[in-house]
Amino acid sequence: LIHPYNDLRVMAGQGTAALELLEEVPDLDAIVCPVSGGGLLSGTAVAAKGVRPAIRVYGAEPLGADDAQRSLRAGRIIPMVGPKTIADGLQASLGSLVFPVVQALVDDIATVSEPGIVEAMRTIWDVLKLVAEPSGAVGLGVILEGALKVEGLRVGVILTGGNLDLDRLPWSPR
Repeated sequence: LIHPYNDLRVMAGQGTAALELLEEVPDLDAIVCPVSGGGLLSGTAVAAKGVRPAIRVYGAEPLGADDAQRSLRAGRIIPMVGPKTIADGLQASLGSLVFPVVQALVDDIATVSEPGIVEAMRTIWDVLKLVAEPSGAVGLGVILEGALKVEGLRVGVILTGGNLDLDRLPWSPR
């Protein structure tokens, strides 16, 4: 049995997304990616800082499921309790193996509101013509809401997941 995020092999595998991004755009100043259990964020941080030590790595999560931000600021894992968010893929608590990596290598974790998540999904759809689930849109959401100060920087955003029921789009009439 391999844990879905609290496993060194999973962290390494998920870090390849950052490596691929940096192969395509090697002069990035920062990378933003979603965080839930922390496998993707910790893998991204290890890979990105291994290639470009000065790069900034940011996590993004919903305001209604902000345990990773609170954990980073408190210096200890604060378990997720009663998450309230459309981003159902970001409702796990940080894992014990990933947390020390997040503490050591992640520059900050920002949060985005529910309307901000929906706006980011819509922007991804309108501009990129891609389907992104709410959990995958939080990285763009924190930028659009101004939760991260990235003006003038070259920023890569890792978009994850297209698991979205088109009949339940949050901006569609019901």
